[in-house]
This record gives sequence, structure tokens and C-alpha cells, in this order.
Amino acid sequence: MKWLLSGWSVAIFVLLLTALRVADPTPIQSLRNQTFDYYQQLDEVKQSNDVVLINIGEKSLKINGQYPWPRQYYAQMVIDVANANGGVLGWTIMFPETDRFKGDEIFANLLMENKVNVSGARRNPINFNVLSQATSTRGIKTTGPHIGTGTIGPVPAKDYLLKWPNLVTNIPLLEAVVNGKGVTASAPQPDNQTRTYPLAITVGDRLYPSFAIEMLRVSKGQKSYMVKTSDIGIQEVAVKGYEPIITQPDGTAYIRFNNIFEEIEYTGADSIPDLAGKMVIVGVTAEGIANPVPTPGGNLYPQQIQAHMLQNFIDGSNITRNELSAVYELLCALLSMVLVALAIYKLPIWAGLFTTVSIIGSIVYYTIHSYTANLVLFDATYPAIATFLIFTQASFNNFWVQFKLRQEIQKQFAGYASPTVVRMLQENPDLIKQGMKKEVSICFSDLRGFTPLGESFGDDVQGLTKIMNGYMDAITQPILDADGMVIKYIGDASMHIHNAPMDDPNHPASAVKTGILMLRAVEEFNDKIVKEGRPPVGMGAGINTGLGYIGEMGSTARHSYDILGDAVSTAARIESKCKKYGCLLLVGGDTYKHTKNSFFYLKVDDLAVKGKTVGIEIYTVLDVKISKYAKAKQMHEDMHMQYRKQNFDKAIKLCEQLHDAFEGKMKGYYDMWIERCEFQKTQTLPKDWDGVFIATSK
Repeated sequence: MKWLLSGWSVAIFVLLLTALRVADPTPIQSLRNQTFDYYQQLDEVKQSNDVVLINIGEKSLKINGQYPWPRQYYAQMVIDVANANGGVLGWTIMFPETDRFKGDEIFANLLMENKVNVSGARRNPINFNVLSQATSTRGIKTTGPHIGTGTIGPVPAKDYLLKWPNLVTNIPLLEAVVNGKGVTASAPQPDNQTRTYPLAITVGDRLYPSFAIEMLRVSKGQKSYMVKTSDIGIQEVAVKGYEPIITQPDGTAYIRFNNIFEEIEYTGADSIPDLAGKMVIVGVTAEGIANPVPTPGGNLYPQQIQAHMLQNFIDGSNITRNELSAVYELLCALLSMVLVALAIYKLPIWAGLFTTVSIIGSIVYYTIHSYTANLVLFDATYPAIATFLIFTQASFNNFWVQFKLRQEIQKQFAGYASPTVVRMLQENPDLIKQGMKKEVSICFSDLRGFTPLGESFGDDVQGLTKIMNGYMDAITQPILDADGMVIKYIGDASMHIHNAPMDDPNHPASAVKTGILMLRAVEEFNDKIVKEGRPPVGMGAGINTGLGYIGEMGSTARHSYDILGDAVSTAARIESKCKKYGCLLLVGGDTYKHTKNSFFYLKVDDLAVKGKTVGIEIYTVLDVKISKYAKAKQMHEDMHMQYRKQNFDKAIKLCEQLHDAFEGKMKGYYDMWIERCEFQKTQTLPKDWDGVFIATSK
């Protein structure tokens, strides 16, 4: 389960999305095609001046009779179009069977009489005729002459073109007299939408042009068209006189549905206006006879689809899709997914979101611009969706990991740091993981009087545990209030620091003030337990300031936030001297230097703690009014001066005078100092003695 929320799961998801695009299942294709459909909605719709549609609709049938019409009616239509100065006349209507009214010859003669001869002379107004052919899966033999095809390229075009078993053709009489015959085969997508049309197909070993290509060819009087191939498929289809039409590898071309055509419902000669040499396509729109085809431009009739194709080719506004587009899209998606995943894991959430939005926005902008500026199709859907999915997964994974980490931090530090510090660690967990070297103020505290307190409970372990928890709560609260960090509880002792992980520029003062408040908290605690009949307890605390190495330390299985360094061991040894000196709160010289003007200090000793050869100054902090004991403080300083001068009797005398000073809080200290002076009187000390006392125990 854990790996599902790791970076590996994101990498695997990237690979799965990549494989999905390579497989390109139908849903992916449909989504891509719908995106391409949307692009066409951005097109500016324009009126065609080149192509006109003549439709056989409901009104046509009402006036001229039911469908199918006799061939004489179509012959009359040829005459009417010719008289209206029409150009190429194309029929999307099929004539696969003979006319039961015996009108085939009449119709054929009209088509033939309007056929272009070699010299270009005509008997009647310009009217070239193109008949449609339809693809078939049935075994119908093809008829009629084959239009010439020129091929250029290393691979035969038939290897790539869409293949059909057979064609449905018109009767031989008609096929023999027209200028062109074009196939109206479609290439519907998986959603049955017609977006592309084959410009040529193969039936057996023969190539057959599309209806629109034939209209172009006949309009220029060309005898053939050109198909250009490459190693990967069909590149383009060309008719001399028009821009080459870029195709897909299978010879299909995208249809651009951005034209409006003049559509005329045929009711007779009077219904046809002057056509001025325009290309004319005839088709059926009558309900129940015509079958509209779904397209991105709506449901269109076959003649309308052919008209759009024809106009695209005339304008040279051919929609293209590069044969390597799928590769580019895949690489784009892969790069985007990797960048987003890195942004989510390496940057703040807002930066990751900004990166994702920027990448997706750039992809969408580029694809839309490619279409609107160059009519080039580039799929934005897959790269954008894949990028968003990776963003979602990576964000969820990262959120879940951060959530669990925040929970762990909350669990680990809730009782050791203030809510402010805990929130800071949750937002910046690297403060725990990476570690730091930093100046801090360290405080050790230790309970005094545990033995009598423990004896008062006898075998009541639960009662003792409860009261000890109350003691720890009492001394911890001032630490938390000052945004200090409790490093550990060691039995009835504690260790905490200031200036880590939260910065505190005045950490020495914070440490000293916290120490004083801890002593006050002990006094309040004693007031409660004494009322319960329990003996009071005391506390000794030692504070030192210096560099420490702070971070998560321990084994892989068990670790905790901790601090190491010489300053730490010095603080511990200072605290251990509280009992010896009879003082409640001792601080080292470095702490004193930073805070000497903020608290009431009395120098305690010049002490070389165990393991050290250089002495440090030790001071005690008294929670008393400075002004009240200014004179006593001066006497205390004189006592130390006399001690250093080896005037031990004078020092003893001053200790006796100070015995009851400072609200009696220093009685134990002065008793100890008198003993010290008496001992030093028995020693032979060097003349340059600096007064440093070398401790032989911790």
C-alpha cells in the first residue's frame, strides 16, 4: 500500500498513460476527434462563390412526380443547367439500373453532347458531367473505363489506400459518355462521424478517384491525377491547376465544414438562376429518400459533404495532420507529465499548480493556434488530460504523504512544543529531517525531593504517576508558552532548547525567563500537593548558550528530534551543580553575557566542569527585586573578590553577613562557600591562582 502513495506510483502511472496513447483505443480516438471538431467551431463561415447545390426535395417531387424520376427528367436538368451557364455538373445520384421508361439513351445523348472534345469546342454551353460511384462489399463487377493515375514515390499507392472488394457503378451506357466518374466512399470514425474522405481507393489492383477529385480534374480538362507516396504512406493527391491536397497516410483528407452554399430545389428551368460557370452538384434531400450523414458540421447530405470537400480543394484550405503528430503529442505529454510531477514534489503547492496550469494552457494555446493559423491538427486533449491526471495523482500522493507526515509531527511533538512550533514543523518538515548547526540556549531541569514524595504514595503507583504527570505539565507549560522545544524527558528530569526549530533572536533571555517561570510553576504545584498532604518538591535547572547540532537522530527503527554538542553537555553539568551550590537556577557565562542587564544575577563560581580544564563563570538568577538588594549584591561581589585574593577569612565574614539576604534563597550557597573557604585555607595555592574550582564529578 505504501508504494501506491510514493513517487514510484506516479512514474508507473506516467508509463501506463503513455502505453494507453500508444494503444490508442476507441475512447481516446473519439475524444481526439471531438477536439478536432471543436477547432472547426473557431472557423469563420464564408459563402461559396464556386459551388452550387441542386437538390431534389419535397417540392421537387410534388411538382415533377414521385421518385425515382424517369431519365428524361435528368436529361432536362442537364439542359437547364447548361442554359444557366453551369460549369462542371456532378451527380451524387446513382443510376445502376436501366430506366423503365426507356429514357437512358436520351439522357446519355445529353451527357455526351455536353462532353468536352479534344479541341475544346462545344455544341452547347459549358457543362462537363461527372457521375458518382459507390463502394460495395458485394460481388458486383466493375464497369466503365479507368481514369488514368500518376503515382510518384517509393511505394505503390495501393499498398496504403483504403481497399474495397467492389464498386457499385452506373449502367455502362451512362458511364461511357461522361467526363468523369468519382467514388463517394466515406471513412467514418468510430463514433460514425464523417470527418475525412478518401481521395482515392483501390478495388483489386486499380485506383479510383473520389468524386471531388474527379470534379477538379474535369474542371481543368485533365486526363489524370497524381498520387504521391512515401515510406510511411500517401503524402498528397494533386490535380494540375490546383494546390496539392495533403492527406493522411491512408489517402484520406480532413473535411473543413466552413462554407455556406447556394442550394436550389429543382422544380424546372425557372428554378435555376444564372450559374456563371460554377460547379454544380446534384443530390436528393427529399425525406425518406435521402440519408443525411453525421458530420462535425451537423447532419449533411452526401452532395453537401462533396461540396465542402470541393470548396476546400479550390480554396487550398486543406486541413492537415502531420504523419508524426502522434509521436509529437506523445512526447509532449510525456515531458509535461514529468515536469508536473517534479513540480508537485519539489515546489510549493501553488508553484506546482501554476506549473500545471501553464503547461496545459500552453498546450491548448499551441494546438488552437496551429489550427487557426495553419489548419494543422494537433491533439491537445491527450497531453492536457494526461498532464492533469498526473497532477491529480501526484498532488493526492503528496497531500496524503504530507498529511501523514503532519500527523506524525503532531503526534511526535504535540507534548514537546507549542502549537505554533508544531504548525511550523508541519509546514517545514525539512527542519526535522535535514538538521542544522545553530546557536541555542539549552536548559536541563531535575526534580528535587522525589524520594519523600514517592514514599508518601506507598504502593499507589497510579497516584504517583498522576502527580508526576502533573509536575511535568507544570514545568512544561512555560516552555511551550515561550515557543521552546522539549527535547526529552528523562525520568523526573527534562531537557529543552530555545531558538530551534523556531528562530528566537532573544533565546538566552527566553531561556532564563522560562527557567524562572518553571520555578514559579513548581511553587504553585507544591501549594496543591501540600494541601493533599504530600511533601513539597523542588527543582534545579541549568542553562547554557552555545552551538548545537540539531535534527532527527537515532536508528532507522527508532529516532527522535535531538541536539548534540559541547554546549549541551556543559548545560547538563551546570544543572548537576545546583544541589551542590544550593541554588535553584544556574546559568553559564555565555548566557549571562547576553542577559546580564535583564535579570538579577549573582556570581556563583568560576568552575571547570568535569572534563574541562578551562573554567567558566556560573551565575544564579534570583526572582527578586534588584533595587531591594543592590547593597547585598555589592557585598556578594566583594566576597568573591576576597576569595580570589585568597583573603578567605574576609570572604567567610562576608558570607556570614549575607546568610539571610536575598529572602534567604542563598543560605545553602553561603554555607557551602564558608566550607570552601575553610578548605582552601588548608591548601597551598599558587600566587597566580585564578579562583577556578576544578570539579571532580559531574
